[in-house]
Amino acid sequence: MLTLPDFKEKRVLLVLCRDKEDLSLKLRSSNIVFYKNEELINKLSLHSAFSVFIIGETTITTKLLSECLKHGISLFFLNRSLKCYGAINARAEGNYLLRQKQYTLSKNVELTLAKSIVANKINNQTKLLYKLNDKYLPKTSTNLQQVKNTQDLLGMEGIFAKEYFKNIFGGYGWYRRAPQTKEDINNLLLDMGYTFAFNFVDALLCLFGFDTYKGFYHQLFFQRKSLTCDIVEPLRPLIDHELIKARNLKIVNEKDFRFSNGEFSFKKYENSKKYANLWLNMLMKNNEEIYKYILGFYRHLQNPEVYEFIEFTCI
Repeated sequence: MLTLPDFKEKRVLLVLCRDKEDLSLKLRSSNIVFYKNEELINKLSLHSAFSVFIIGETTITTKLLSECLKHGISLFFLNRSLKCYGAINARAEGNYLLRQKQYTLSKNVELTLAKSIVANKINNQTKLLYKLNDKYLPKTSTNLQQVKNTQDLLGMEGIFAKEYFKNIFGGYGWYRRAPQTKEDINNLLLDMGYTFAFNFVDALLCLFGFDTYKGFYHQLFFQRKSLTCDIVEPLRPLIDHELIKARNLKIVNEKDFRFSNGEFSFKKYENSKKYANLWLNMLMKNNEEIYKYILGFYRHLQNPEVYEFIEFTCI
């Protein structure tokens, strides 16, 4: 298992690949090496890498893939809209006892875990609201213990989220949260931030040995990593906060985007790197807290009598 001291030294590598260039990732002397037209552009030691995000098209040697998996490095492949279309995850495949725990949880325990996750998320959202504008919203999380099923839990979370987004993004032309539609710049950037956070968490969960398809709040569904969906929920306000800060610091520039065929996209390919780095830098600033949060969940699931459920708090 990856320890915290080791994880704190890890870095995320972002590889931006432009069209009409001969780009390749290779292994050289225990380094991940990025070449453009056979010219060395950048390199990172295998021992320092946690994950690699590749935007666009490149070639990768099988030797590099083999060594990445051996060193616990996950690779994520993103299209030009920064949507992840594929991944090669490093995994602790042999942790069958952990997976057995996942699949034998009672419905009551699963509902209790789901309530804890949603309460954690809503508490973080509430803290962010107070931090930004000192506005009060009812603490929906205090009523969660009365919920009898995950459908009602989803309903309560949705009601709170609607008011939450309206309050924190109201000054930036907010209309609604519309995932994956790219109907405005806010939704485009939030989708990007959530995608990077999702894959970062997924890579960590795999290294602990979890089956990321078996969740408890998000139920089993074909090809959906339901556990990752669960665990990333309390992290979402972190992305929301980062977008607000980027807005206030004028990092978000509307000239970086264009609107075509009913959706927003980046005007220039280089702009995607600017915002990808925004999210990756945010994750690396909070990597220690994210690790502790997932480690706490791992311990709680293995031995709930000894280890309490640990909330993620970084707002």
